[in-house]
Amino acid sequence: MINALHVLLYSHDPAADRAFFRDVLRWPYVEDAGPDPGWLIFKTPPTEVGVHPTDGPEFTEMHLMCDDIHATVADLVARGVPTTDVTDRGYGLVVTLTLPGGGQLGLYEPRHTTAFQM
Repeated sequence: MINALHVLLYSHDPAADRAFFRDVLRWPYVEDAGPDPGWLIFKTPPTEVGVHPTDGPEFTEMHLMCDDIHATVADLVARGVPTTDVTDRGYGLVVTLTLPGGGQLGLYEPRHTTAFQM
């Protein structure tokens, strides 16, 4: 039986991005006891998966979710996180966060019923 979802982020600066999840987002973590110290595995908030149609190439995005995007963005910007402007995509209000390693991560305030509260 499937019991969890493990998301992989590939980064040019994994240590900086791990520090972002640990120090900025303050997510709890465990450290893998393997040969490379500092390999952190994070406990994430509840998760849901949506499947959207596309006329172009297929791809996967990861978005964090929040209840108040303006307050959340203000908090993240105060912690030094670069973000885009808030845009309305119909299903919710969305911004893009830039991680220290250069990758990007979506953040949105949904306007739809969320599945993670089931």
